[in-house]
Formats: sequence, C-alpha cells, structure tokens
Amino acid sequence: MTRRVVVALLTPVTWSPPGVDLSAWRAALAEDVVDLLARLAQAEPAIAAIAADVPLAREIAWPGMPIYEVATPTLVPVFAAAEQDGFDQAAVLAADAADVPGMILGKLLRPLSSKPVAVAPSGPGGGVLAVAANLPVPGWLADADLDTATAMTLRRTAPQASLVESTPDWRRLRGPADLATLDPALEGWENTRALLGG
Repeated sequence: MTRRVVVALLTPVTWSPPGVDLSAWRAALAEDVVDLLARLAQAEPAIAAIAADVPLAREIAWPGMPIYEVATPTLVPVFAAAEQDGFDQAAVLAADAADVPGMILGKLLRPLSSKPVAVAPSGPGGGVLAVAANLPVPGWLADADLDTATAMTLRRTAPQASLVESTPDWRRLRGPADLATLDPALEGWENTRALLGG
C-alpha cells in the first residue's frame, strides 16, 4: 500500500489584515491548514519548519503529528524528510491557504499514479499552493520555495515538460485581494475566521 503524506510548510508571512497581529495571523492560517490535514483520509499529515518556526509547529500540531525540521523552507529538504520517514509519496503545501478544500489536495495527489511530480498553482498571487512528488524525488526537480516557484519553473529542469502535471489551483491568503475572495459558506478555517471577527 502506498504511504502518502501531506506536509504543511511554514512559509514566511509578510502581510496581515489591518488591526490583526502578524504572528497571530500566521499562526491562525497555519493551524487551519494543519486541522484540515489531520482530517484527510487519503494521506497522513505532517508539518515542516525551519528551526526558528519549530515552536509554532509544536503549538499547532495534533498529537503524534510528525514535525520535520528543515534547513530551508523549500521543497527538496521537505521531500527528503518525508522519504526518510518511509513515505512513498509526499505533497508540500503552503501553510497560508487556510480554507483550501481537501478535494484540491486529492486532485494534487491523483496524478502521481502516472507522473513523478504534480503542482497546484496558487492563482493570481503567483507562486504555487503545493507540489507533490513520488519519492525519492526525481533528481531533476530543482529546489524552490512555494512563493517563487511556478509550474513553468518546475518543468524547466524536467527531461520532458509532461512529467510535471498541473492540477486545479487555489489561492493563498497573502494580501487584501486574497482576503476578499474568502467564502464564509466554506467549512473550516475557524481560527482565521475568528481573527477576522467571525
């Protein structure tokens, strides 16, 4: 049986809504992502963080949830940690997409049955929402952070562009324009919702 993990990567957060403390905002976003992962049926959950962010990771982790300490908040170290932990497939997900539906993650993992890498873009804000790969990760996959990577840059180093499958996108909460797209009818994102006043 294929062992899969979806890893919430604690990426830098540089914006918060007016009147909301940046560190509290970052923690709420990440906690909502982790809560979603803890309920996923198709994969196990984990968190990845650089040393400075490990205390936040411990604060938001569910009991028994692995925390991978990585040297840089980029793809390859997280994939390496997941491989070392015995997983066959891994997805690295930005921890600032508080309301991402589980269905988006399912669609990200699905192509791994026939492709080595899949990527979910993050919409108009640029960067990517998540990247999934069969492990060990292909040697041609360039290390990248989720803020600057794109499907195109991830394909650039592949022997064939078709080896990197694009899946449906979902935006991350990185600015006022993203905040305006939040749908109160969507389930989840309770911590983020509470900071925004319900």
